[in-house]
Amino acid sequence: MKKLIKGGTIVTAADVYKGDILIEGETISAIGTDLEDQGAERIDAVGLYVFPGGIDPHTHLDMPFGGTTTKDDFETGTIAAAFGGTTTVIDFCLTSKGAPLREAVQTWHEKAQDRAVIDYGFHLMIGEINDEVLLELPGIIASEGITSLKVFMAYKNVFQADDSTLFRILLTAKEHGALVMVHAENGDVIDYLIAKALADGNTDPIYHARTRPPELEGEATGRAASLAALADSQLYVVHVTCAEAVGQIIEARSKGFRVFGETCPQYLVLDETCLEKPDFEGAKYVWSPPLRKKEHQEALWNALKSGQLQTVGSDQCSFDFKGQKELGRGDFSKIPNGGPTIEDRFTLLYSEGVRKGRISLNRFVDLIATQSAKLFGLFPRKGTIVVGSDADLVLFDPSVERTIRAAGHHMAVDYNAFEGMQVTGEPVSVLSRGQFVIRDKQFVGKAGDGQYLRRQRFAGTGPHAAESRGATVNR
Repeated sequence: MKKLIKGGTIVTAADVYKGDILIEGETISAIGTDLEDQGAERIDAVGLYVFPGGIDPHTHLDMPFGGTTTKDDFETGTIAAAFGGTTTVIDFCLTSKGAPLREAVQTWHEKAQDRAVIDYGFHLMIGEINDEVLLELPGIIASEGITSLKVFMAYKNVFQADDSTLFRILLTAKEHGALVMVHAENGDVIDYLIAKALADGNTDPIYHARTRPPELEGEATGRAASLAALADSQLYVVHVTCAEAVGQIIEARSKGFRVFGETCPQYLVLDETCLEKPDFEGAKYVWSPPLRKKEHQEALWNALKSGQLQTVGSDQCSFDFKGQKELGRGDFSKIPNGGPTIEDRFTLLYSEGVRKGRISLNRFVDLIATQSAKLFGLFPRKGTIVVGSDADLVLFDPSVERTIRAAGHHMAVDYNAFEGMQVTGEPVSVLSRGQFVIRDKQFVGKAGDGQYLRRQRFAGTGPHAAESRGATVNR
């Protein structure tokens, strides 16, 4: 059935206007004022914003880590994402050294297929470089549409790759139109600091932050940017947390390097004092890079406003406090890294950003959806509201005041990182390709309705632009 959304305030990265949206099948067929269609279901959006569906460029669903597996899989995680206003996620596919890349991709397809309720794509982690990887990678980029490659500069002896691997991946990415993503921390020095802290008897969660200081994130960010420049390639720095890393990105972009950056809501609203909570409660806030001192938040907000950071991802990576985070009692280095953030990303950026005057309404849309669509080969199919784009839409009530509680969230995990925060704004209804997933705050979607997205190659034209030629879907 056709759907006609009437009377909402339509917001894109460029415009804000009152209007109607006609949906036919999976796409937007008309946008205007006083639209009528007798055969369409009429949806009243008066008093609501109509946003493009959020794109979360950074999730870890059903991911093994530290002897356990994230609590949220592709079903619970994407249901929570949809409640939070997100209609597309891009998850990280982890590879194993010595195994074919395609095995890992197939594993991730099996995790997501018949479970995801919204559309999804994959980034591909690269942990080693050899003739087999170099031979296999171009085919995966072309056939799977996986056009973003992740390299860890931290987690020594687990995920960490050396600088030679990073540099050769940057060269390969330039040749084949992929965007290289880095977790930027100096893993070698962190490994030393962790060993020293434990030897000195410092085992509490706060030492997770103290052994991963911001200087090591800044150093790794600058090193990765320099290697990207040397390779004449493109770089995306995930989960930027601190002024040191922001400064390196700004410097690189000022020199014309194709360097982009992402931060996450937890770094915008929480600080390292969370890790000092008594009775091991600080373990709930252990993720990497760690939370920083509060003064770093201003640098992040300023970079989002000015465009020096382009996206806000959730870095969703949920572990229960009981039974999973508790694996690190008596040894902070054994606490599974990650937190539950996928459901609150959209509203937190609106409430803390738009409502408090830190970013504009248009910038909010750019950060929550449009720039991710452009950088990761989904634009203009996703990330905006235009005729011909997928009808991924969020009807959002900007006036609702509520308190975030684990008791009311839809993630499978047993706590909420933002417990007790007062926020303004809430998604009311969410459509994915023209079908309601959330309607009047109730889940009406179905596991398996989400489709895998084969993404276009990176087509950036400079340090301040990344444009895509659209995207195809595996139907």
